Amino acid sequence: MRLTGKKAFVTAAGQGIGRAIALAYAREGAAVTATDVDGAKVADIGGTALDVTDKAALQSAVRAAAPDILVNCAGVVHAGSVLEATDDDLDFAFALNVRAQFHSMQAALPGMVERGGGAIVNIASVCSSLLSAPNRFVYGTTKASVIAMTKSVAKDFVTQGIRANAICPGTVDSPSLHERLRATGDYDAALSAFIARQPMGRIGTPEEIAALAVYLGSEESGFTTGQAHIIDGGWANG
Repeated sequence: MRLTGKKAFVTAAGQGIGRAIALAYAREGAAVTATDVDGAKVADIGGTALDVTDKAALQSAVRAAAPDILVNCAGVVHAGSVLEATDDDLDFAFALNVRAQFHSMQAALPGMVERGGGAIVNIASVCSSLLSAPNRFVYGTTKASVIAMTKSVAKDFVTQGIRANAICPGTVDSPSLHERLRATGDYDAALSAFIARQPMGRIGTPEEIAALAVYLGSEESGFTTGQAHIIDGGWANG
């Protein structure tokens, strides 16, 4: 198993991509600390409740776990253009999508340095500095920041055995996606539109994203750092 002997810390492990990663890491032999703001969603996999916007609680949990692999998956998607965005929207999106990752990396890195290595996997998005999507001003802005943070950490710690990479998914089948589709008022039309923009003619699965996260957390990717890994069914290629 590729992650035997590794300790992993995963946020937003209650559903979707985060849960798929936590389960895949466990199958690959890692000791996984699975967290979610809703503790009930991770209870069946031995996880704990954690609000990643609470800096003290987040950093305490990360330091206690002493992870060899840190996976930052918690995030929120706001809809709308720049004219519809509010200060509150931007503040919350930065708190959850950006600042939480910043705080967890701050907590994890000293231990990784002391142990001589580690891997950080930040969930960004193809909708970021890589590609624009309609009505995703706040989301794209914050996910671009995730890529920038990841590259900066990779540069600063590359000589200390620590790798940092971002995963940039396209549209992925998840409970949060279906919540957003229902919120449009026309679920079927919204789903069709999401599928239509994927050149492969389908949306991705959480398990496909998790497979990439396993690779980036393992020694198989030992020569890979500072990259924004696109996994979007060819969306950004056209």
